[in-house]
Amino acid sequence: MNNRKFNDQELVRRNKLFNLKKNNSDPFEICDFRRNYNSCSFKNKYINLTKEQLHEIKDEVKIAGRILAIRKTFGLIKDFFGKVQFYVNKKENPQLFLQFSSLDIGDIIGIFATPMKTNTGELTLNVKKIILLSKSLKPLPEKWHGLSDEEMKIRQRYVDLIMNDDSMARFILRSKIISFIRQFMSENKWYEVETPILQSTLGGAAAKPFITHHNVLDRQYYLRIATELPLKMLIVGGFEKVFELGRVFRNEGMDATHNPEFTSMEAYCAYSSLEDMFNFAEELIRYVAKKINSERLVYKDIEIDFNKKFTRKRMVDVIKESCGIDFDKIQDDNQAIELSKKHNIDLLQHEMNRGHIIAKFFEKYGEQNCQQPTFVYEYPIEVSPLAKKVKDNPKFTQRFELFICGKELANAFSELNDPIDQFDRFENQLNEKKLGNNEANEMDMDYISALEYGLPPTGGIGFGIDRLIMLFSNSDNIRDVLLFPHTRKKNN
Repeated sequence: MNNRKFNDQELVRRNKLFNLKKNNSDPFEICDFRRNYNSCSFKNKYINLTKEQLHEIKDEVKIAGRILAIRKTFGLIKDFFGKVQFYVNKKENPQLFLQFSSLDIGDIIGIFATPMKTNTGELTLNVKKIILLSKSLKPLPEKWHGLSDEEMKIRQRYVDLIMNDDSMARFILRSKIISFIRQFMSENKWYEVETPILQSTLGGAAAKPFITHHNVLDRQYYLRIATELPLKMLIVGGFEKVFELGRVFRNEGMDATHNPEFTSMEAYCAYSSLEDMFNFAEELIRYVAKKINSERLVYKDIEIDFNKKFTRKRMVDVIKESCGIDFDKIQDDNQAIELSKKHNIDLLQHEMNRGHIIAKFFEKYGEQNCQQPTFVYEYPIEVSPLAKKVKDNPKFTQRFELFICGKELANAFSELNDPIDQFDRFENQLNEKKLGNNEANEMDMDYISALEYGLPPTGGIGFGIDRLIMLFSNSDNIRDVLLFPHTRKKNN
């Protein structure tokens, strides 16, 4: 690391730090700073007082934050709650002004001050003492341009948060949304649980996994692609309403709505069905929308009113509306294969059947037409190995996905609880794996064993939390709502 190169500004800042240390004023030796105000509480207390009233007040204000701007005798300091101007009187305290002049934008300081207002009426900190709490050795991006480089914003999220108030507000909103989701679950008597991230069997979703190795046990493990199977085992064990909110991992492509590591919430309720999951999904989203004052919002020019009942449509009906093809009239695999050729839909070997082709047609034509909140239900059995069959139409399952603005936000089943049927479905998945489906489920005998003890009728649902936050924050890329998304290797 001795060959590190620094630009001129970095060298100047490092030299300042060297001199501070030489004069026994090392800022990094300071352990804390006791504040009695933040930028928001300071403004709330004094903003409505006149300049003359403030002149009579001798309250000592202790506040800390990062310097964002310096202009002559004025500066701008930012903390988590906002920004506030400060002023150093050069005539009254030339020594303090000398110290102020040595500071750099980006430095973190503690201020002792009294409140005042400038001639233009701006509430300001009249500084009496400054303590340098942390020396910024790198300059912030140019104030006037902010941080516009998208890759830099992601790779250096901390700089993005310093420079862009919108980014900070978006991640505060994310935290609130997750908190409100947990609040909703708690109010409705759901129990939050934790299941293993390292799983010995691949299951719970159709996805390609990350694979790791446990040295002591000398076993291969997967980073979980879903929390579904362990949660349903807990329903077998006697829990009746369980959920888990956490990270899952899928070793797949990255795009505007996919990141290899993302946040999901799965919830399972004994003695309930898909109908209950329809209602649960609406109630949860409506609850969050109300809490963040977004019951009516505009996402990319699409107006959404969450107070309205969500639409429900069969998958084959959405396809028919979108491209005119009626799969109710197409029962033969060969007919479906010919249609896929005409519509330039590429099929892998394991997808050469009507069920997979219906799903492909919906993905190509149907999803984009589900702009208003829409439950798309009755998915083909071939793509739904964990859902109960539709009693009167066993080629389809009791499953829905919720789409808003063309994006999938939730996936729900009447959970398959017949262990014999489930065993056969897993075997079909193994056959698909042999045909090249690297996202197929494996045979999970632990789960089959659990089902053989008896799983009550159960409704289950999974939410893509990041996509929900994208919707409520009006973000068009998942990387904008992840604090530390994955990026490609940086070229030197």
